[in-house]
Amino acid sequence: MSRIGKLPIVIPDGVQVTVSAENLVHVKGKLGELQQQVDPRIIIRMDGNQMFVERQSENKTDRSIHGLYRALLANMVKGVSEGYTIVQEIVGVGYKANANGQLLELSLGYSHNIVLELPPEVKVETVTERGKNPTITLKSNNKQLIGQVAAKIRSLRPPEPYKQKGIRFAGEEIRKKAGKSASA
Repeated sequence: MSRIGKLPIVIPDGVQVTVSAENLVHVKGKLGELQQQVDPRIIIRMDGNQMFVERQSENKTDRSIHGLYRALLANMVKGVSEGYTIVQEIVGVGYKANANGQLLELSLGYSHNIVLELPPEVKVETVTERGKNPTITLKSNNKQLIGQVAAKIRSLRPPEPYKQKGIRFAGEEIRKKAGKSASA
């Protein structure tokens, strides 16, 4: 049995979960509303303030998707109740970030600035303090979407191991490599 799949999902106060006949799960909370289509081989059972995800049989495909759908539904419940936040740092001389509504303008050492239009579900905030690296803070109730946006931003200038310049997640450790050694 899947160790993740058999765990119950605790539904906090203020969160409504409805399962339609065609296995479409709607989760509604104070931070928004999300929905997920669940495979028909997965059974979703509600019991008070807990949701259980069960599978119909023990074949390999059912076992493989059991934990997946339980994790997706748990992420939806957490997203609409608490939300997700990702903080990224921009390391490098002259690297800047500026947010105007849903537009994120990045100056990353290229010959031009890069302007990204973010989805309306993702809220962006930039902070530039003197003596510190500029930071980008992303907030959303959809874990998959916020991760995708953060990965796209990071891919514009990934951190390099020699001078450690680039966009990194807050708290991320980049192993520093030694450059070429001069021989005598």
